[in-house]
Amino acid sequence: MLLVRGSAGGTTLTGTLYERGEDAPSFRGAPDEAAPYVWVCDEFYAVDSGGSVQEVDGEEVHVAFESPMPRGFETRETALEAAREHVRTQFARIGVDEDDVEIEVVQEHEAE
Repeated sequence: MLLVRGSAGGTTLTGTLYERGEDAPSFRGAPDEAAPYVWVCDEFYAVDSGGSVQEVDGEEVHVAFESPMPRGFETRETALEAAREHVRTQFARIGVDEDDVEIEVVQEHEAE
């Protein structure tokens, strides 16, 4: 499994890319189990009040979360491209310029 992590404005968002042969979570709305790559990450947006308060660039931002929307992909490259775009989009939804988001991909090693 790969972790795709975006950092900007003093905060971080990490999603998980399940690779071929790994068991992606199964829940209502999960993609076809036959998809070799499955991306799962939080989705959120800024709200005027309520939600969770996050500090972004030294300012408080109220954030409302949506249910994660898993997506299935046929290739690793398209899955990673979509994951990077998803992370940038979430930051943009709370007022952070997409160009300011630093993305890193980390191989997660499962405990043996």
